[in-house]
Amino acid sequence: MNVPQKLGLSLVAAALVTAYGCGKEEPKQAAAPAAAPATAAAPAAVTVTIGSAGPLTGGIAHLGKDNDNGVRLAIDQANEKHPKIGGKDVKFVVESEDDQADPKLGPTIAQKFADAKVSGVVGHLNSGVTIPASAVYNQAGIPMISGSATNPKLTEQGFKNIFRVVARDDQQGPAVAQYLESLKVKKVAIADDATAYGEGLANEVEKTLTAAGIKVVAREKTTDKATDFKAILTKMKGTAPDAVFYGGMDATGGPMLKQARELGIKAVFSFGDGACTAEMSKLAGTAAEGMVCSQAGLPVAAASKSFVTAFNAKYGEIQQYAPYTYDAANLLIAAMQKADSTDPAKYLPSLQSISFDGATGHIEFDDKGDRKNAEVTIFTLKDGKVVPVAVVKGGKAQSFDDFMKVADASAAPAPAAPAMAAPAPEPKK
Repeated sequence: MNVPQKLGLSLVAAALVTAYGCGKEEPKQAAAPAAAPATAAAPAAVTVTIGSAGPLTGGIAHLGKDNDNGVRLAIDQANEKHPKIGGKDVKFVVESEDDQADPKLGPTIAQKFADAKVSGVVGHLNSGVTIPASAVYNQAGIPMISGSATNPKLTEQGFKNIFRVVARDDQQGPAVAQYLESLKVKKVAIADDATAYGEGLANEVEKTLTAAGIKVVAREKTTDKATDFKAILTKMKGTAPDAVFYGGMDATGGPMLKQARELGIKAVFSFGDGACTAEMSKLAGTAAEGMVCSQAGLPVAAASKSFVTAFNAKYGEIQQYAPYTYDAANLLIAAMQKADSTDPAKYLPSLQSISFDGATGHIEFDDKGDRKNAEVTIFTLKDGKVVPVAVVKGGKAQSFDDFMKVADASAAPAPAAPAMAAPAPEPKK
């Protein structure tokens, strides 16, 4: 055996024993840091749908879009506050439907909303559409608030989930009739567009005028789709009226007024809220100057400044009833929050008993679903704009300027308490 080779093997063996045979451990690798616990994803907000229905196309689409924009502003502002209902975050969304001012489409859209399980509805604009639609909402148990339908029949049906935030025609009709009476007219001709709204309002005007001893010398009918009114205007001209009242919308009222002036009829022309818009000056031109009209509520000038500023910034000029549909949407939301539920059956009692301060003033409902103490405003058209001249409330009229003075005084903040003088320092001891 070769000795140097054995010695070399011995040295290698000794080295191995030194390294591993004397209890020396391998250096441990640092343990990987524990993974952070996964953060639970925030629960998604519950979506709550509010329906909005009105004519978004056609001759009075400017009014329907105005109403829809009022709803949308209310919804956007509500979502900015990150509301919680029933302990859950909620997000309100609007589902808008175009009823084209067609009574046949009202029930169809109402059923569509019912199938979609919306939590509430703001609409419709026209009484003739709202009344048949209301039967479907009643059957489905969905609360509906109209910001512009004025025919009394809407809330005379006994439905407990149907409301309106404007005055009724049996309040509006007498108001405009009383204003005509104040103009010392003796003979009045009346026409309507044969819709639930137009005919109903014209009937109320006729009743009030007759009771006041003013003679109704003509009673004519047209349709809400007519464009030529010369036949009925010629009949009315033959009776030499001091004033003419037309129950209908501006889409027909404007052309009628223009044609009346072309025929030489010089009578004062008066209208209800459907034609109480600046659109009349576009449709009738200078013939519209001096016309008289009423609105089943307060004018835009009396709406809260915060609403007007926000609406103008987002949508431009207010047409007419946007402040009322804005309030209607906020009423639905406020009732849900009060009841802490978006279930129509659970929040309906809160809506029925609500006491709410909105863009159009204080709102409470009577047992029928009508707004208590609703106002009616009388306007005249001057320089292309409808200008408020009087407000009728509780059967009593006062000038618009006087009404606003009282309103501004009641809305003014109480004077600040005088600052208290700082206590005198104690004398040093």
